[in-house]
Amino acid sequence: MVDYYSTTSSGPLDDSVLYDQDKHVSSAVWDGQERGALRCHEHTSKLNQWKLTEKQVELVKKAGFGYLRLIPAISLDNPLISALVERWRRETNTFHFTVGEMTVTLEDVAFLIGLAIDGEPVIGVTYTACEAVCVKYLGKAPDSGYTSGGMVKLSWLKETFSHCPEDANFEDVERYTRAYLLYLVGSTIFSTTTGNKVPVMYLPLFENFDEAGKYAWGAAALSFLYRALGNASLNSQSTVSGCLTLLQCWSYYHLNVGRPKLNHDPLHHCFPFVLRWKGKQSSPIANRDVAFYRKAFDCLSASDVEWCPYRNLNLTIVPEEIKNIMIIGRSRTMLICFDKAERHLPDRCLRQFDMPQPIPREVTRWERKTRGVDGGVNLSGKMELELNEWSDRRLHLVEGVDDADESEYMSWYMRITRRVVGRPVPISSEFHKMDSALREIAHLADTINTHGMDEEQIQSITRIRYIAQERLTDQVGAAASICLVKSENELGNKRIRGKERVRRKGIGKRKRKNDNDDQQYNALAEEDHSQLYLTGMEVDHTESLCYAENSEYHSVVDESLCYAPSCEVVGSHFCDATDNNECDPVKVIDSTSHESDKDVGQQQNDYNRVLT
Repeated sequence: MVDYYSTTSSGPLDDSVLYDQDKHVSSAVWDGQERGALRCHEHTSKLNQWKLTEKQVELVKKAGFGYLRLIPAISLDNPLISALVERWRRETNTFHFTVGEMTVTLEDVAFLIGLAIDGEPVIGVTYTACEAVCVKYLGKAPDSGYTSGGMVKLSWLKETFSHCPEDANFEDVERYTRAYLLYLVGSTIFSTTTGNKVPVMYLPLFENFDEAGKYAWGAAALSFLYRALGNASLNSQSTVSGCLTLLQCWSYYHLNVGRPKLNHDPLHHCFPFVLRWKGKQSSPIANRDVAFYRKAFDCLSASDVEWCPYRNLNLTIVPEEIKNIMIIGRSRTMLICFDKAERHLPDRCLRQFDMPQPIPREVTRWERKTRGVDGGVNLSGKMELELNEWSDRRLHLVEGVDDADESEYMSWYMRITRRVVGRPVPISSEFHKMDSALREIAHLADTINTHGMDEEQIQSITRIRYIAQERLTDQVGAAASICLVKSENELGNKRIRGKERVRRKGIGKRKRKNDNDDQQYNALAEEDHSQLYLTGMEVDHTESLCYAENSEYHSVVDESLCYAPSCEVVGSHFCDATDNNECDPVKVIDSTSHESDKDVGQQQNDYNRVLT
C-alpha cells in the first residue's frame, strides 16, 4: 500500500547532507506553521547624515572601506529575503534551489560591495564593557544608557561624532573617523539583531588605518552573513541580520525573481556593482509576500538563473586591487569574523565560476564556536584550526572538471536536497483526501457480510473498522492544532507586515486592502492560501459547508473554507477569519461511528479540549 504522505514528501530522500532538516524552517512550513516575513536588521537609513571631511575620507579609504561608504540605503524586500532564508542550508552554507546549489561567494562580495576578500583575518579581543575601549580609541565614553555589555548604541556614535570640526587636530580626526567606521560596519556588514548596537571589539582594528586596510573585511562580512543566514533558517528564529543589501543585490544579479526594472542611468554603471540598484526602481513588489516568493523559488527554472552575471558588465571599471585578489573567490577555505568561522565552499557552486558542476565532496561537520563571556579574551587561541585553514587559502583553489556530468550531479542532488518548501498540495486538500479514504474504508468494513467467516476473519474486519474510526478522530485533532497555529501566525504576520510597509516607498496607506494583492498572489501561489480554520471562516448559508444534522459531510465549496474532516457541523458556529472577536467552538459529531451516545459525548469533550 502506498503511503500518501510519502508521495508528497519534499525530501531529502538521503539525509546525509541535510542532516538538520527537522530544525529547518522548511519543515515547519511543510507542517502549515507559517512564521511570516523576517524582521530584517540593517541600519543604513542614517548613514548619509554623517558629514566626512576630506581628511576623514582619506582615512576611510586607507582602512579599506572607500567603496562601502559609497553604497546608499537600499530599501529591503523583507519577503524576498525571508524566502531566500527558507532555501539556505547551514550544513553546506549554500542555497538549495531546484536547479542546484548556489551561494554568495567571495567573488560576489568583491564585485558587489568592493571589500577586500584577501588579507589578515578579522579577529581580536572581546570586551564586556565599553567605557575603557571607547576612551582609548574615541577619546570619550558613552553614558550607561547607551551601552549594553560590550556594545554601544549607533545613535550615540552619530550624535557625538557625525560632524568633525574643520579645525580639528589630527588626533581628533582619527577619533571621529574611528567612530564613523564603527558605525559603518555596525550598520551594514556586521549589523546585529540586538537593535541599533555594535560591539566595540572592532575599534582596536581601526587604531592604525594603514594596518586596518590589510584585513580581509570582505571575507569577514561573508562569514557574518553566513552565520546570520544559518541562524535565521532555524524555525525558532524571527529575525535576520548581516549585510542584507549584499544578499538582496546578489539575488537581483543571479535570480530573475523579484528583480526590479532598472532606470537606465549612466550614474548606475559604476563600481561597486551594488550601485546599479541605486535610486528609484519600478517594480510591483509592494504586494508580494513570502508565499509569493516561495512559490517562485519552488518553480525556479534554469532560464531564471544567471550563473555568471558579472561577465556581461563593464569590468574595466573594477579597480586593479580588486581584480588582483579575485582568484581567492574560488578558495575552499574558512571565513573568519572573530568567533564566527564559516566554511566557504565554491566547489558546490562551480557553475557560478562558469565551470560544469560535478558531485561535490562531502562537507566535514564543524563546531560553530561562540564568543567567550569574559572581557579581554583573544579569540585567536580558540580558533587555531580555523586560522590555519584561512592561512592555506591559496592552496585550496577549486578547479573545474572537464568530464563532469551535470546530469549525474542533478540526479544525486535531487536525492539529498529539499526539493520544494511550500506544499504542492495544500494541507486542507491532504486532510480532505485522507478523510475521504478513511470514510470509505470504514464504510466498506461496516457493509461486509461476515456470515460464514471464522472468528479470526471477523476480528480482522472489526480491527480495520476500529483503526479507520480512530484515524478519523485523529484527523480532527490534527486539523484543530494546525488551525490554532495558523490563526496565531496570521495575527503575528499582520503586525510584521505592517512594520515592513513603513520601510517601503510607494506602498500607500498601511490599512488599505489592495485588490492587486489577490491577483498577483493567485497568479503564482494559487493554492498556498488554502488553509484550515476550525474557528475562523464565515459560511454563507446559501452554500452551507455541511449538510443538515445526521447527514454525512460531503464537500467543501471553497478550499479556503474551514472544514472538520470526519465530522459534521451542528449549528452555525463560524466567524470571519479576520475578525478579532472570539468565535464559538465548532461542534462536531462523528457521523461514521455507530457507538453509543455516551461515546459520542466523550469524543465531543475530547475535541473541545483540543480547541481550548
